[in-house]
Amino acid sequence: MVKTIEFRNKPIRIDGESRVPKYRQIINSIIEDIDRGILRVGERVPSINEISEEYYLSRDTVEKAYNELKKKQIIVSSKGKGYYVARASVSRRINILFLVNKLSSYKLDIYNAFVSALRTSAHVDLCVYHYDPKLFTQSLEESVGRYDYYVVMPHFKDAQMMYRDAPFEVIEALEKIPGSKLMFIDNLVAGIDAEIPAVYQDFKTDLYEALQDGLFRLKRYNKIILVFPQSTVYPFPPAICSGFHEFCETFGFDQEVIDQIYPDMDLCPGDAYVVIEENDLVKLVKQMREKKMTPGSEIGIVSYNDTPLKELLGITVISTDFRVMGETAAYMMTTGKREIVKNVFSFIDRNSV
Repeated sequence: MVKTIEFRNKPIRIDGESRVPKYRQIINSIIEDIDRGILRVGERVPSINEISEEYYLSRDTVEKAYNELKKKQIIVSSKGKGYYVARASVSRRINILFLVNKLSSYKLDIYNAFVSALRTSAHVDLCVYHYDPKLFTQSLEESVGRYDYYVVMPHFKDAQMMYRDAPFEVIEALEKIPGSKLMFIDNLVAGIDAEIPAVYQDFKTDLYEALQDGLFRLKRYNKIILVFPQSTVYPFPPAICSGFHEFCETFGFDQEVIDQIYPDMDLCPGDAYVVIEENDLVKLVKQMREKKMTPGSEIGIVSYNDTPLKELLGITVISTDFRVMGETAAYMMTTGKREIVKNVFSFIDRNSV
């Protein structure tokens, strides 16, 4: 039998026959009334003593419910006055904070696939920290207790704008999040003791193996040039360079790494370019057109990370599947799987090399 207590026409519902713990019933009742607009921001909710006395519950039971509501910032307490509603809408869906290092089409593909796969079962907030360890740490610490899960895309830079592993302060902040509530996506974090679920890229191995898959095309060229930006707001993992060097040394290619496509490049037939940034790809294609060179004939082009535009232009790419990455992360979260999964990475031949 469901019993209710009327508190200024705001009922709290407890079913004595239900197997749902009493503290959980208190939480659910308050959340339902907030979502239905029965309880509004700033309105007082029954005190711990009022609920305890009405339902013959221990104070510990009611305190447990209120502590969880306070932790999620659904209610707040005012010393000497009681407890008040702090949020206008409290969905029963799980709340997820998605921390991404930068806004790009690739990152948004992951985020959108993740959100779409969860459908209406979760509310996902997007936070961009721009590779900045301090901003990341501040954002994470301010959000502790407000979310059910934290999905982290961990990429960082130092004061010289060089790519770096997660610094100590980042690891320290991450370790404050229970491992059961944390997931890494796109990259892993070294230095954390707990095994955190992840869907990641292995930047060195991925590039090596993808180029190896395209070896039948690359053998037509004498030299491979990696265009790897060195001075950029958003640096790339140096493991990409490591995979490139290892591939060229293994298969006997002459190689060079340059930091950008310069104006009036000395474009030599027999060269193939592996281009990381889209801006450099545009510069290279433009110069080739001016010199009446066709990708895949005198000069080869392989671009890093696929986009619909590259598909339309017929540019060969080496790329992870960003949509699959987001969908896999969502599947792992909804099923409770605690696995570390390397995302698929492919050589996609479109005859530009």
